[in-house]
Amino acid sequence: MKKDTHPEWFPECKVFFRGEQVMTVGATVPELTVEVWSGSHPFFTGKSSFIDTTGRVERFQKKFQGDYFKKNKKK
Repeated sequence: MKKDTHPEWFPECKVFFRGEQVMTVGATVPELTVEVWSGSHPFFTGKSSFIDTTGRVERFQKKFQGDYFKKNKKK
């Protein structure tokens, strides 16, 4: 590799999920914190779980509450 072209490489980057180290990988940062990883994803575990870290469900419910979906009948 050329000098001063590539970012610093950390071969022992620790990956954390909910405060617990789950794996070690190579990366350009010394530590990673993830919200979803293969040990918690339903595709890999076979268990269904619901993750709503950004409040998307509440925003959707607030936006479309009430009579939003009732169609106006045109005459």
